[in-house]
Amino acid sequence: MKKIVIVTDSSSGITQAEAKTNGIVVVPIPFTIDGKEYLEDKTITAPKFFEMIAKTDNVSTSQTSRFTLEETWNKLLEEYEHIIYIPITSGLSGACHNAIQYAKQYDGRVSVIDNLRISVALKVCVYEAAKMAEQGKSVEEIVNYLYETKDKFSIYLTLTTLKYLRKGGRITPAAAMIGDMLRLKPILYTRGQNFDKTAMVLTLAQAKKKMMAEIKKELQTEFKTEYEQGKMILFVAHTALSDNELQKFKTEISNEFPNMKILYVDPLCLAVGCHTGPGALGFGIAICNYL
Repeated sequence: MKKIVIVTDSSSGITQAEAKTNGIVVVPIPFTIDGKEYLEDKTITAPKFFEMIAKTDNVSTSQTSRFTLEETWNKLLEEYEHIIYIPITSGLSGACHNAIQYAKQYDGRVSVIDNLRISVALKVCVYEAAKMAEQGKSVEEIVNYLYETKDKFSIYLTLTTLKYLRKGGRITPAAAMIGDMLRLKPILYTRGQNFDKTAMVLTLAQAKKKMMAEIKKELQTEFKTEYEQGKMILFVAHTALSDNELQKFKTEISNEFPNMKILYVDPLCLAVGCHTGPGALGFGIAICNYL
């Protein structure tokens, strides 16, 4: 019997194909659009998703069901001794707390980790956990590492429109209307508990400059030690941006952070994308010791 398998959900942005290639398991988060349920990267693609939500206000995300989780875990425990499950942050969903309760019936064979991450930041730690398991690290070593590094990341995100935040109830209709009339672009920030607004700008160029300035500030203060040790990586997340725009941003980042690695440039998970809409651009940092 194999020892450890790493499981996450689709809020990590890891596709089913990537999961299969890297020996991990991704449980899809369900969505409801106009009363019909879809599963990210299983029964709906990102382009189709954004096409559909542009036409309706009736969009919501759901938690992965207990049945789905237990069915997945039961099957995996026939092959593995232990499951380490790293789901969406508890700051944005109750799914993690529910999974912790479900895991209690498995006699310690399922460890549910709330390390407060989402999107590419979650992808980083999932792949780190998988690499540690591959290297023969124990369950305790992997779990301890995930908790010790859970706050070692930051994500900044700018949007092209406020209407999807309004649809999700994250901003009032009046504020969204005024913001869109003035063509303001909000910059949101998260460390896993929620998304807070940090600034409003007029152009994408200003947004990118502001996000890079904030990341640079964090590398010189809170993450100074890890940065000087070469342990911090950069990543980009987006919804439906062109390859040209992404390449331009990568070049700008490389000029501002010449000594740092851009580990991933990935589409945002739909769990976030349903609140941002197309055209969102995220930029972040995370500690990384194993990739």
